Amino acid sequence: MGNFTEIDKAFNTVVAPQISELAARVPSNTQQFQNEFNNIINNELSKIRFGFMKEISDITGRNTICYISAWLQGITANIDYSIHDNDMIGLMNAVSGLDKNKGLDIILHTPGGVITATESIVKYLRVMFHNDIRVIVPHMAMSAGTMIACSSKEIIMGKESSLGPIDPQYHNVPAQGVIKEFQQAIKETQTSPNVSLVWKEIIQQYRPTFVGECQNVVELSFNLVRDWLTTCMFKNSKNKEERVKKILDELASHDTSKVHDRHYSIMDCKKIGLKVTPLEKNQTLQDKVLSLYHSYILTIYRMPNTLKFIESQNGQTFVITGNR
Repeated sequence: MGNFTEIDKAFNTVVAPQISELAARVPSNTQQFQNEFNNIINNELSKIRFGFMKEISDITGRNTICYISAWLQGITANIDYSIHDNDMIGLMNAVSGLDKNKGLDIILHTPGGVITATESIVKYLRVMFHNDIRVIVPHMAMSAGTMIACSSKEIIMGKESSLGPIDPQYHNVPAQGVIKEFQQAIKETQTSPNVSLVWKEIIQQYRPTFVGECQNVVELSFNLVRDWLTTCMFKNSKNKEERVKKILDELASHDTSKVHDRHYSIMDCKKIGLKVTPLEKNQTLQDKVLSLYHSYILTIYRMPNTLKFIESQNGQTFVITGNR
């Protein structure tokens, strides 16, 4: 099917007669009408998504789980856009009933989130699927989403797909930036005491232990990704230490990436050494993956209270809703 417009047109063709039939028997200004209208929309959108998921699993011979956040369509900040501990419920639900020996493809679209929650999710999925995990990125997997991608054996990206730096944010500020600023403050106040008052105004904004916590989260992020790359993606590579170092020198360095929301294309990811396969290599798979992603975007627009989806090809669904 392919693009958003085609999927939207097909969806409208299916739901239009159902809504007409509903309008003929239920007054449109009633709660009953609204409830049945919402059920029609939800049911048909679900059929589209799960249909594409099933087709993808049939093509790959593997399990498919979708983790899709609506953060790009959000107006206000909401923690539920991000990766956090509550997602484990959705993932356990999605994994339930799957044949664990078939491996797993995660279709991932996320802004990132909490590092400790990401660590738990990766550990769980790796145990469940014996490290046989691929991550497919139809659009963006940033920050902790990139960490999940780095925990897999292979990343599949399209020409428009992006990963991001893994230098962690702590309380919405770049942790490495805080550490560097603090070190600069120490250096300048030692060499130029007259600037100490300026730095005092800046440093006193930090609460006690904040710099130490930033150091800990930077170290944790770095060590996790180094371990995941070493034990899976480059497990059998002779020069894995050098390859992993090159990747971390780019993705884990705030000095190198400059900004936390920098976008790394498939060519960038190949250049730094990640094991990346073009989605375009398999045209049939590409069409189904992009159709599935566009069906999620259609669902997000048609159901404006949806924030995140965690679903699998066997029909298990976990949808987080709230104010967007």
